[in-house]
Amino acid sequence: MIIRSKAPLRLGLAGGGSDVSPYSDLYGGLVLNATINLYAYCTIEETSDGNITINSYDAHCQQTLTSAKVLNIDGQASLIKGVYNRVVKDFNLQPLSFRITTYNDAPAGSGLGTSSTMVVCILKAFVEWQNLPLGDYEIARLAYEIERINLGLSGGKQDQYAATFGGFNYMEFLKNDLVIVNPLKIKRWIVDELEASMVLYYTGASRSSAAIIDEQKKNTESGNEVAINAMHGIKQSAVDMKLALLKGDIQAFAAILGKAWENKKKMANCITNSNIQSAFDVAMQAGAIAGKVSGAGGGGFIMFVVEPTLKKSVTEALEKLDGMVVPFQFSPDGAHGWKIF
Repeated sequence: MIIRSKAPLRLGLAGGGSDVSPYSDLYGGLVLNATINLYAYCTIEETSDGNITINSYDAHCQQTLTSAKVLNIDGQASLIKGVYNRVVKDFNLQPLSFRITTYNDAPAGSGLGTSSTMVVCILKAFVEWQNLPLGDYEIARLAYEIERINLGLSGGKQDQYAATFGGFNYMEFLKNDLVIVNPLKIKRWIVDELEASMVLYYTGASRSSAAIIDEQKKNTESGNEVAINAMHGIKQSAVDMKLALLKGDIQAFAAILGKAWENKKKMANCITNSNIQSAFDVAMQAGAIAGKVSGAGGGGFIMFVVEPTLKKSVTEALEKLDGMVVPFQFSPDGAHGWKIF
């Protein structure tokens, strides 16, 4: 039997960072995000040789291990091993024999939630294969625990829920890791107008979000007023952007995005850099209205809002830089898996 799964990557439109503890525990977080047609992929092939063969293209890891109930987390293909260990433990499974292959449409550290989306994708494949009794909230929660608790990787909570649910979502992050996902029903013409008004640019530089997120945590824990007030503003931008999006007010959407970016830069020292600023300068000179880095910052993808008639001008200007413009559309579907007999 062959099992495949895919899960969509996401654009963090507003509120990103307010889903990270301790801020979300102290003040509550609000995030608006939307999944796009770039994906994480997983294939599991049943075998009978008593081995686990791993092929993780993103981690540049190929290895064959003797099947066991617990795989050693040694820094190689940790996401795959973390999911396997937790699934076998939680559902009291016997050691499994299989070949697993994973890859992403976007590079790691791109700001589209690649790592968390991959965890959801792998988990979804195991759910499909072993008929595990997990709904969307349970999958997202378990994926969060695997990445943040079991593997100890820094980050927030939004990515796992975005990948699992899909579409446009307004998310609430409360004390004790309580998460409420509110799907938004955005009219088709508004989605079309938003796609016509956005340019997604990859800077060509991936980055580790951990250092940025750890600095954000430290600022909250130490009571840094500038950083905390900036995060309050970022959280409010999710409220304001939701209203603008539901009404189809793209000008207001752009203004909120730009203001959120100014607040985001106050959260940590390495959120922006000369490479990012160069892209902003070029895009604005070509006609972009506003922009914001997706994810923690420091590199990865930048989303720009443009007047649709100037989209080609902005695209051509950005393509003269070292990065690349990536065409995209919004994707309404979350993670799903299927079997091939």
